[in-house]
Formats: sequence, C-alpha cells, structure tokens
Amino acid sequence: MKRIILTGGGTAGHVTPNMALVPTLIDEGYDISYIGSYNGMEKKLIEDIGIPYYGISSGKLRRYFDIKNFSDPFRVIKGFFEAKTLLKKLKPDVVFSKGGFVTVPVVMAAKKLHIPVIIHESDMTPGLANKLSIPSASKVCCNFPETIKHLPEGKAVLTGSPIREELFQGDRREGLRLCEFTEDKPVLLIIGGSLGSVAINNAIRNNLDALLEKYQIIHLCGRNNLDQRLLEKKGYQQFEYVKKELKHYFACADVVVSRAGANAICELLALRKPNILIPLGLDASRGDQILNAKSFEKQGYSYVIQEKDVTGDTLLNAVNTVFDHRQDYIQAMNQSKLANPIETIVNLANKLAAGIH
Repeated sequence: MKRIILTGGGTAGHVTPNMALVPTLIDEGYDISYIGSYNGMEKKLIEDIGIPYYGISSGKLRRYFDIKNFSDPFRVIKGFFEAKTLLKKLKPDVVFSKGGFVTVPVVMAAKKLHIPVIIHESDMTPGLANKLSIPSASKVCCNFPETIKHLPEGKAVLTGSPIREELFQGDRREGLRLCEFTEDKPVLLIIGGSLGSVAINNAIRNNLDALLEKYQIIHLCGRNNLDQRLLEKKGYQQFEYVKKELKHYFACADVVVSRAGANAICELLALRKPNILIPLGLDASRGDQILNAKSFEKQGYSYVIQEKDVTGDTLLNAVNTVFDHRQDYIQAMNQSKLANPIETIVNLANKLAAGIH
C-alpha cells in the first residue's frame, strides 16, 4: 500500500484542502497519516474524519519583534527531530504540505530522509513558511498564473486549490428551508472567516434594512459576533460558524460577500458564485489577500472593495451591481482554465511515490 503524510495547520485554510484530498487518496489506495501541531485547530478537524493524527512541536516565524522569537526557533528544531522520528516510523512514499508554520520541520525532515514533497501555495506570492520549505520540495502547486514567476523553474504546477466535494452537493431548497426563506427573493451570503470581520459585520448591519428590501441574508459573522438584537429580524439569519449546512447555503446564494483568502475564493470560483471580495488590509496581513483579489478582479470573477473603503453604502452598491450583472461574472468564471485540482495533485503524488520526478 502507498503511504502519504499530509501536513498543514494554524488556520482552516491550511487544513481543509488536505481534507478535500482524502477521499480520492483513499480511492487511489493510499494509507494516510497527518502531522500537525500538538493542539492546533487542525487536530480536531483531522481526527473527526478518522485520519491518524500526530502532533509535533512548532513555533511561529515572525517578521516583527516578539519575545517568543527567542524561544520559537528551539520549538522548530524540536519539531524537526520529532517529525524525522515520525517519518522514519511511518515510512511515507510522499509528503503533501499545505502550509503553515508546523509544516516547515516536516518538509525539512522529509528532505533529509529523501522523501519527495509536494507543497501547495494558495496565495499569489509564497508566505514565509512556504518560502522556507520550497527548496526542499519536489513540486510546488499554485492557484494563480502570476505565482509561477515567483517559484523555481521546473517545480511550479498550476493546479488550483482542492475543493471539498461536499460543497458541490448543496441543495438550494434545503438552504432556503433551513433559513425559513422564500423562493421569490434573492439570497446574499456573507462569509467573514472563522473569526469574522468587524468591518464587514458593521457594514452589513449598519445598512441591514436597505439590504433586506431586496435580499434575504445569511450572515456568517464569526465567533462571538452574533448580534442579539437581530435574532428575530425577518429575512436575516446570522451564525457564528456553520459546517454541514454550508453547502446548502452556497447553493441558495445568488451573491456572496467574502474575504479574499485563497481557498475561499477558489471555492467561489469552483461553485461559480458571483462575489464581492473585501481583502484583509495591509495593517492586518502581508497583503496576500489584496493580490488574490486583484487577480480575480482582473479575470472578471469578482468585484473588489478595499477594507478601508467599506461602508454600508459602498457595500450596498457593490451587491446591487454584482447581482444585476451576475451572468457576466458566471460567464467569466466558466472560462477558467484551472484543471481539476484534486486529480492533478493526486497524479503528482502517484508519480513521486513511484519515483518519477
């Protein structure tokens, strides 16, 4: 039996693409294990789908001053030796890394043991963890044509991001039923990420009555961000976080407002959902979401509002514009040249596992 180690952690975006690969890897006859941090969010997500999980020490690599910068390198070194021990025990044919700081010691240990590694870089330009890992990789998968110029020649493969198959199995009527919505009014879905977005949440709620004149709203507002005063508001359903129901909410959404994380926007592209992207600003990120959004806007997939420009009025105008021109956005997305990401990545794994580089 072929064996593969999946690794990635720190955010859902570093875990869900790994989870999307699991059914196809099983069909291909792989024995799968997962390496993450001791108690990262990835631990529960992976254990819930029945994949053996192994934790290692990990430290964050920061570009700014923090007292932990002095101790975290030792955690990374400890993680390297723990990963090396696990890889010797599990004997994988290939490692697939989705990114996040926990992956750096795993990828470096794999190189030391001559185990081929596939890295997936979601964003337009590689993050710090992947920058450190790329020299140890056999292949680097990416989502954007623009990314290839940032990667070593011969390693880059344009794949797109693996999307969970379940997202394609949503039922519009079930989504409407769950929210007690009607068939005769379009649905606006707001996704602000697992922690939510203050800017997006405020823009929606500050202009809620104007939005509700035309739309029914599903608002995924993030942990601890429910507004108790709006629980009984007709046509407005708010949730901190949803899991199984998400596929149905996507199915009934006519327009989606979202952050511009790479996995999120690849899901919107795969599902052909007209969307407004509000990327994280430079004050809260390295600017990767701004670049992601710019690429999608250039290709005609998305309408973009920078976070500093988000108000109730600018958001209302954007939603109306995208809804009125939704067929144009869908048509542009239908022209996407991205291959089947899961099939492409699993084929790469098969070749590397067989010793074909």
